[in-house]
Amino acid sequence: MCSTCPSVRRRKAFQRSSQPEPGVDYGVMTRRLLGAVEALSANDPAPLWSLYDDAVNPLTRRERLWPVLSTAEFMEACVAGAPQDSPLTLAELFWNLRDFFSLGYALTDRVYPRAKVYHAHTTGYASLIAACAARQHDRSFLLTEHNLYLRDTINTLLGRDMNLPVSRYSYRDLPEDPVDRMWVRWWCDLGAALYPSADHITYLYPAAVKEAIELGADESRTEVLPNGLSWDAFAYGRARRKRPIEEIAAGEHSPWRFACIARVVPIKGIIEMIDIAAEAVSRGYRDFEIDVLGPTEHVPEYYQECLRHVQETGMQDVVTFRGTVAVRECLHDYDALVLSSFNEGQPLVVLEAMACGLPVIGTDVGGMDHTVTIPVTAPDGTVIGPCGELVEPVDVTAFADQLCRLMDDPARYLEWHENALRRLQAEFMIDTIMGRYNAIYRRLGAGGAQWTPIRPQPADLGEGPADISTEVRMAYRPGSLRKIFADGYLGHRVG
Repeated sequence: MCSTCPSVRRRKAFQRSSQPEPGVDYGVMTRRLLGAVEALSANDPAPLWSLYDDAVNPLTRRERLWPVLSTAEFMEACVAGAPQDSPLTLAELFWNLRDFFSLGYALTDRVYPRAKVYHAHTTGYASLIAACAARQHDRSFLLTEHNLYLRDTINTLLGRDMNLPVSRYSYRDLPEDPVDRMWVRWWCDLGAALYPSADHITYLYPAAVKEAIELGADESRTEVLPNGLSWDAFAYGRARRKRPIEEIAAGEHSPWRFACIARVVPIKGIIEMIDIAAEAVSRGYRDFEIDVLGPTEHVPEYYQECLRHVQETGMQDVVTFRGTVAVRECLHDYDALVLSSFNEGQPLVVLEAMACGLPVIGTDVGGMDHTVTIPVTAPDGTVIGPCGELVEPVDVTAFADQLCRLMDDPARYLEWHENALRRLQAEFMIDTIMGRYNAIYRRLGAGGAQWTPIRPQPADLGEGPADISTEVRMAYRPGSLRKIFADGYLGHRVG
């Protein structure tokens, strides 16, 4: 491997930083580190951040934490703390701990560029970067979670259904493999350190706030801030829907066309959607079509399974896979959006369908209820009802019930059509959402009367002398909304 490659340079830098330093009492350092981890288990991140200031942060440290990994004191303490019946060998324990240390080093042992607000979009490595940068420069850390990152990461690691909940202490009972248990604890503890470190947290829907509180979030710092759309961007789609709406009102609409806009992957429940179509056909409903709009190449074996299932159920003339399409250019060709997902956040495609006045029939997961069924209040105080119906995932019969009722009941369709448009205007307009983000940024310290230069500050990104920059960047101006994305995705395991 090339000696100048970034990965090689980072590995060598970590090796250098892990060499014991003269005059440092690593017995004390070991006790302090393990004490910080134990405090974190009790949801107190203060000792860990104090250790960061004293032994990690390049701007404030008096010694380095990383050499503790190679000391006898630390390994003896880890062995003593391991369960007596643990099947982990000493070598496995060491190399897994090295994974955590090297990840910590890669993300925290550097000076980050100055900013007024650091905005991260996961509670994983992105938030760790944002929290460290905010602490280095005494600035604010804003966290936006579109999905519960810890839940999704842990469920993916353990091969669980993505809609299953995860708690603060899931590492105690979910993993059977000891290495998996270490990684699940890593993620749970990372969230416990980062949630309280955020100055403000936004979520797309109320249910996400409740889940986040279970993982360590402070409810008093949270705010529901949904996705938003431009009303004018869908004017053409609404105009194209006028004639079909008139036909539906007159009871003359045929055939019914439904769009299932989703990737063809298991979590989107495409097999279940085929079964829903078959259930409706078995009841005598034949004048409808379901088009699956979305990429088919993400999980090829699942796509092939879906094609076989279409053949097995005789749905060749009902369910069609269209592949990747320009959704906004074809939404108006459909009468409703149907989603049979097992997990969602707050899908933009639902808002896009609503912007064209399409009712939504879906599963009650993530923020779907906030978007589709929970009453919302318009600026004039009017309460707006649902624009569709939600059922439990996998409940094929209930889903088919709603699909058939929609085709049978023009009044119900027209009510949902009007509510879709009104709900979008009341709750999900992009100008409103961006105005709220602007207010959050300003409250956290961003903004100013003119373009504000960031002070010259070396930014060490771990790539050697070539990446040290003192360039002054223009960071903000009134009326603009320049988000600072901190994104540090790394693999779950090293090697």
